[in-house]
Amino acid sequence: MLEMLITARPGDLGHGLTVRRVLPYAKRRHVGPFVFMDHAGPVTLAPEHVRAADVRPHPHIGLSTVSYLLSGMITHRDSLGIRQDIKPGDVNWMTAGRGISHSERFTHPDSFAGGGLELMQFWVALPEADEECEPAFTHYPQALMPEQEADGVWWRLFAGSAYGHSTPVRTHSPLFALHAQLQPGATLALTGGHAEQAVYVARGAVSHGDTTAEPGQLLVFTGEGDAVTAGANGATLMVFGGQPLGERHMFWNFVSSSKERIEQAKADWREGRFALPPDDHDEWIPLP
Repeated sequence: MLEMLITARPGDLGHGLTVRRVLPYAKRRHVGPFVFMDHAGPVTLAPEHVRAADVRPHPHIGLSTVSYLLSGMITHRDSLGIRQDIKPGDVNWMTAGRGISHSERFTHPDSFAGGGLELMQFWVALPEADEECEPAFTHYPQALMPEQEADGVWWRLFAGSAYGHSTPVRTHSPLFALHAQLQPGATLALTGGHAEQAVYVARGAVSHGDTTAEPGQLLVFTGEGDAVTAGANGATLMVFGGQPLGERHMFWNFVSSSKERIEQAKADWREGRFALPPDDHDEWIPLP
């Protein structure tokens, strides 16, 4: 059943890089294990502004992150020594565990290609038993992601399991995330087997009963048997969910089941005890 409709809050990361912040929300802190979602762009920056918009090295604990691009490109560097270009459709799954730092740079000529940079960023909480696991980063090319097209609906599954398909992406709890395109009037029946799921509208509009969701809005569902139908201009959607993991505390880029652990992470970053990316260590974002 439909539980609520959430409207994203506008945010400005500076130098023209604006976002729609969807999760967390005051009355809905998570959907399944997903505790954070931002929609950035599409945006094209003047060459003189690109360097200032770069996301300098910053830390994470207790979560996994995935940056899913609709257009453009990002260069990822992390404290494990990994450098990876993130391109549309690819999946770059970073598990922070006990602690990792990384940067996201836009200096590549393709950073604002394809109509401008457009990014969906998700944070996934880890089960308590995995919150202090070893940090890891894995790149999965688009070709490994299951896709399907029928009855005016196309989708690409980029994490977890849904509609009888699974990805090779290693996750720590039952979840799914997919990118869907609906033609005008087409209906997407939500997948079964997940306690909570949500539909985010990036473009166009969808309806469920008497409720219509437009760009920047999130429909949150619990249970089984729901569906959404695209409006006259079709729709581009992010659909995601899974099994909830219980209460999580959040501060800045830190997620944990323990407030004390977050305090420790704050002190560690402040005192320089996090490693920095070996090829991007001359600057960093200070603790707020």
